[in-house]
This record gives sequence, C-alpha cells and structure tokens, in this order.
Amino acid sequence: QVQLVESGGGFVQGGGSLRLSCAASRNTLGLNVIGWYRQAPGNQRELVATITSGGNTNYAHSVRGRFRISRDNARSTVYLQMNSLKPEDTAVYYCKTNYLGIDYWGQGTQVTVSS
Repeated sequence: QVQLVESGGGFVQGGGSLRLSCAASRNTLGLNVIGWYRQAPGNQRELVATITSGGNTNYAHSVRGRFRISRDNARSTVYLQMNSLKPEDTAVYYCKTNYLGIDYWGQGTQVTVSS
C-alpha cells in the first residue's frame, strides 16, 4: 500500500509561481512512475506531468515550458514547480502512482490563479 500526501497549493496571481509537493509513504525508488494530474470544476481529471524512476519526464502540452516535475528519492517526495501560472491552471492537483498493479491517489491540493 502507498499513501500520497500533496501540499503547496494556494492562491496566486496570474504570472506567479507555486511549488507542489507529493510525499509518499513508501520509498519512491520502488515507484516507477509518479504523476501529477489536475481536475477543474466540470472537467475531467487530466494528466499534467509524469516522471519515471530513471528521471524521464512527460508533460501535457498546455504546461510544457512552464511546469517542471522532479523527484527526490531520499525524501520520498515528488515536486511540481509551476511558473507563469494562468487562470486556466486553476484546479485541484493530485499525485498518483501505481504499485503492484494498484493505482494510488493523494487527496489533492487546490491551486487557484487569479487573472
């Protein structure tokens, strides 16, 4: 079993930055892919970025060049650095991983970007 706890969300003006953290209860060395997803009101949950145990990253087109995902296995934590935030980035952000064939999600953290 894996527990994921997100933090770092908040309210920010457009153009600002936030850094989200996802702390895992299991050493992230044992977790191949960890991803950040987001869900805005009335929308489906969508992929934001993923990172593999080898450090390979993948980004949604809408955030490429503005967001950066990283992982610190010593701290069992994955980060999402979000720069140049836009009002359309407003959503609840979740981290997710898969362990032994089971998907695990955190509880989410709210990000609100004003125009």
